[in-house]
Amino acid sequence: MIPEFLMKAKENLEDAEQAFQAGRYNASANRAYYAAFQAAIAALAQENIQHEKNPHSWVQAQFSERLIKARKYYPSKLASSLLDMQTVRDDADYRAVMTSKKTAKEQVNQSKEFLSFIVTRLES
Repeated sequence: MIPEFLMKAKENLEDAEQAFQAGRYNASANRAYYAAFQAAIAALAQENIQHEKNPHSWVQAQFSERLIKARKYYPSKLASSLLDMQTVRDDADYRAVMTSKKTAKEQVNQSKEFLSFIVTRLES
């Protein structure tokens, strides 16, 4: 489960970067969020914290509460990352506004940083 979700996360980050380069900023914001979300699932699974359906709010809360606040495995600045990124993704997917180049770039960068921390911990 862990390798599969890490692979999905890396694939989605690559898709986010490709979409950004192609000027598809809504798609980029969407894929960047899912890269971080799937990396969080892998990080939780590494600690035997699992949920059959991986609801977004559950993954976000468990990652923040158990892996950041309780166990201090990741920096506190990541505590709100998933929720912040989901807000951008929700706007890109569900609101009648277009994601700007700047916002998409920030989303991709945030996802890269999030994934980097998790990959470093899980692959070392």
